[in-house]
Amino acid sequence: MGFKRNAVLVCAAAAANLLASWASAQETLRIGIPFQKDSHFGVAIDTFAEEVTKRTSDRYRVETFYNGSLGAERESVEAVQLGTVDLTFTSTGPVPNFVPEVAVLDVPFLFKDYDNARAVLDGPIGEGLLGQFDNHGIHALAWADNGFRNMTNNKLAISTPEDLAGLKMRTMENPIHIEAYKEFGVIPTPMALTEVFAALQQGVVDGQENPLSVIVANHFDEVQKYVSMTGHVFSPAVFLMNAGKWEALSDEDKTAFKEAAKVAAAANRARVDADEKVGIEYLKSKGVEVVENVDKQKFIDALAPVYADFSERFGATLQEIQAAQK
Repeated sequence: MGFKRNAVLVCAAAAANLLASWASAQETLRIGIPFQKDSHFGVAIDTFAEEVTKRTSDRYRVETFYNGSLGAERESVEAVQLGTVDLTFTSTGPVPNFVPEVAVLDVPFLFKDYDNARAVLDGPIGEGLLGQFDNHGIHALAWADNGFRNMTNNKLAISTPEDLAGLKMRTMENPIHIEAYKEFGVIPTPMALTEVFAALQQGVVDGQENPLSVIVANHFDEVQKYVSMTGHVFSPAVFLMNAGKWEALSDEDKTAFKEAAKVAAAANRARVDADEKVGIEYLKSKGVEVVENVDKQKFIDALAPVYADFSERFGATLQEIQAAQK
């Protein structure tokens, strides 16, 4: 009996040690977005979390946070850089404040369409830009989509740049956007996305600009009368990870995280495509006037002074992206 009892105790101790070892080997990381769960960003981080768990055999789990609960986009990028948050999924709007090289992607009318933008970001140019993050305490896992940005406002239907004169528009905290929009005669008002609905509702700003996915997800139709399909900037999104957390991963797990981000990016892009197909009709059904016949060439011509500056500032990288449009 004593022998059996000892054997049972030994087995129990071994099992406890195994469980303790497993528990200590498992790590939970946090990722946050400024949107709700049911959004193109929510799809991205939910898919990423599932893929990380599966691809690392449950060694890593990713806890997901929504509605800016871990901070607005600029705050979340800073938190990832500092290591107070492990991961974020963000548009590139605030990113040039941390990784200046990425600002080239925010040049207006840079990409012809989604296929072109995705091909550039998934190719050598995009890979090269991802590599720039490592010089700034951040590791970038993969590009995804926020979408082509369109303008909304409460004053008038916008079809030419002249219509924008004097409009107070919320913009992203992005110097390239602000510089370009001033050429349209806009009064730029940078603020975090989490503050925009209230600012529109209270009349602090006349309008804002965002992709259809964002306009619909944030219910801007409740506080805006007009949407103009300007498509003036393609806004990428990107998975970011604290550099220290990334370096602590084994080579096997680094591959798992990269692949998880790619699968999540594909899911995000599929949602963006779906939102684009139904977005216009949805907004019309809510009583919003949608201006689809926008004179884009006039908008491009109005930006001639800043294009010269952008060409000098971004040099070869801008030329490579422009060449890829042909």
